[in-house]
Amino acid sequence: MSFIVVLAALVFLMLAAYRGYSVILFAPIAALGAVLFTDPAAVAPVFSGIFMEKMVGFIKLYFPVFLLGAVFGKLIELSGFSESIVVAAIRYIGRSRANAVIVTVCALLTYGGVSLFVVVFAVYPFAAELYRQSNIPKRLMPGAIALGAFSFTMDSLPGTPQIQNIIPTTFFKTTGWAAPWLGTIGSLFIIVVGLTFLEWRRRSAMAKGEGYGTSLNNEPERTNSTNLPHPLLSVAPLILVGVANFALTKLIPGWYGESYSLTADMLPGLHAPVNTPIKTVVGIWAVEGALLLGILFVALTALQRVRSNFASGTKVAVGGALLAAMNTASEYGFGGVIASLPGFLVVSEALKSVPNPLVNAAVSVSSLAGITGSASGGMSIALAAMSDLFIKGAQMANIPLEVLHRVVAMASGGMDTLPHNGAVITLLAVTGLTHRESYRDIFAVTVIKTLAVFFVIAVYYLTGLV
Repeated sequence: MSFIVVLAALVFLMLAAYRGYSVILFAPIAALGAVLFTDPAAVAPVFSGIFMEKMVGFIKLYFPVFLLGAVFGKLIELSGFSESIVVAAIRYIGRSRANAVIVTVCALLTYGGVSLFVVVFAVYPFAAELYRQSNIPKRLMPGAIALGAFSFTMDSLPGTPQIQNIIPTTFFKTTGWAAPWLGTIGSLFIIVVGLTFLEWRRRSAMAKGEGYGTSLNNEPERTNSTNLPHPLLSVAPLILVGVANFALTKLIPGWYGESYSLTADMLPGLHAPVNTPIKTVVGIWAVEGALLLGILFVALTALQRVRSNFASGTKVAVGGALLAAMNTASEYGFGGVIASLPGFLVVSEALKSVPNPLVNAAVSVSSLAGITGSASGGMSIALAAMSDLFIKGAQMANIPLEVLHRVVAMASGGMDTLPHNGAVITLLAVTGLTHRESYRDIFAVTVIKTLAVFFVIAVYYLTGLV
């Protein structure tokens, strides 16, 4: 019965997300409903002592990353840099390689720190024009955008500033550059297999005489790509964020040592010392510092372009960051509550039956990401509940925690892209397509991404590369 209660709570949250209801509202309802059926008297204490504690803890750690990433992405959009990058990619890669162009542009933007939701809005008008001119069926476009924005640059490539690569740093005391060889190999697997699949789909559709399509929804206006910033200037802030992230990851421990304490001698208003273990925050601080530098660079080099819309644009960015952070934090609180229930022990014991610690972590994270429809949310639930189990298993098998970090991060972005995933719903809404028309290709990217996790695990055991 206890397991059914946990399963019912997960299914309820999944259905609520699929139906478009707010996770911020329904995550606590689902969690406390499970507590109600387990021990009615514990509902209020669990809400205050577990759900809210977990939720606030997540916001404390990760909200600045959400906020700075959203503002940086909005400035990239307002400055015309994103449009310039798309136009340059079309010019130099060629219209005949439409899928490669779209994947490249989405990858540049997401690896440079732009939120994947922002990337969808920024890339779609130019992707539509490219597909129209190349007479490629529009229904294939979401698969290309998903491959470029929702896969390897989200959690596989070492150093990516996306939140899916940052969350594991606080649990495993690693950095965003964990397991660089495995991350790079996994990314190449996804790129090669993904582009091969997309090209096969394009050739098959065009061989049947299928063109771009008619009577389509949400078609963008034809773009007028004039007076755009130089492509080298446009890509510079993305490069700056990546380089600064790498440099700060190396420099911050040298500046602060293993820990840093604030005392009353430094700040007389303090009533007690505040001690910060640097290993737990170096990955977060490095990304935050890099995004700040990126924001300043865009603001200084594109002041005339962004000044008129800066106030309204940053308001939109802040609103989006708040919503994204609160959604994930609510799921994190939900995970903390579920992990405390007796029914979850059944799940934990079942997962313990998977003897390999890396496979165990991959299956656990991918399953919960699929159920919740969120990579960061599913990973947060899994790590909140089972990170100690993962770490213990890895240490017993002499597996570096860097490898565990990369496997967990990659697993989070696999089965999360099920039909109820927020990014999938947004992508289809923006492109004016339906699940029936385009979800098949998105799901194929999901399968490729999931296979890449187990490919990376196999590479590690065969070669020992980290």
